[in-house]
Amino acid sequence: MARIQIALPETFVFSTQIPLYMSHINYGGHLDNALLLSVVSEARVRFFKSLGYSELDVEGVGIVVADAALQYKSEAFHGETMVVEMTAADFGKFGCDLLWRMSDQASGREVARGKTGIVFLDYSTRKIAPVPQGFKESLV
Repeated sequence: MARIQIALPETFVFSTQIPLYMSHINYGGHLDNALLLSVVSEARVRFFKSLGYSELDVEGVGIVVADAALQYKSEAFHGETMVVEMTAADFGKFGCDLLWRMSDQASGREVARGKTGIVFLDYSTRKIAPVPQGFKESLV
């Protein structure tokens, strides 16, 4: 079976630190696979905030997650602080990919990497909307 391989850029425009709590840890004693995505979701909220937006208001439109792919590199444990780096790439008419990497702050060990496909949505009409130009220009 072919495994997902995610190529990352050399640089990211955003980085944030998120500590792992007991609620992130599963019965195996490491970061739960479903909760890894919740850590990435928190980083995504912070990414948009750093650009002056919220996920519901990027120049008048919001975002929805269209797809997600991730690749595990190592375990992560309670008490470790994750550094989540993020950038946008592969812009289309209605969306883009958010590429991310998660690493342990203390050791630099890569824990996971992935991409989240987002689509812009006009929540008032419930229809997809073009990528806001200012958002794209702030990242390209």
